[in-house]
Amino acid sequence: MGKTVKHRSRVAQNPNQPNLRQVHFIHSELLDELRNVGFNVETGQMGENITTRGINLLGLPTGTKLYIGVLAVVEITGLRNPCAQIDNFQSGLLSAVLDHDEKGNLIRKAGVMAIVLTGGEVRVGDPVRVDLPPEPFRPLERV
Repeated sequence: MGKTVKHRSRVAQNPNQPNLRQVHFIHSELLDELRNVGFNVETGQMGENITTRGINLLGLPTGTKLYIGVLAVVEITGLRNPCAQIDNFQSGLLSAVLDHDEKGNLIRKAGVMAIVLTGGEVRVGDPVRVDLPPEPFRPLERV
């Protein structure tokens, strides 16, 4: 919540930077993947506010708007950058939500972050409509 950062490490760097991490989304397909390799992870346990299914969150461009339920609108700001604290929840989880592509580039799989444009009640089962920004698309970067 709020216009400026709240995350401890980011406040220490610069307390006046914009808060691009208001809402955390995780795709339930990641939770399925983690369970398949032996982690005991349920919805909400990795700090996400909203869990989706069937939306390629990691493939969305920066600035994508998600319309949730009747009124809520959020804008995707970037990739969640998980920190080592995630291993306090389950050992090895940090490594499991990070990967590398064929060129050795880091792939962050722990969901996306968004800012709230319009508040509204969000309920389990609410539809989520994806509205892409105008091209050219900007790929997601860590926030």
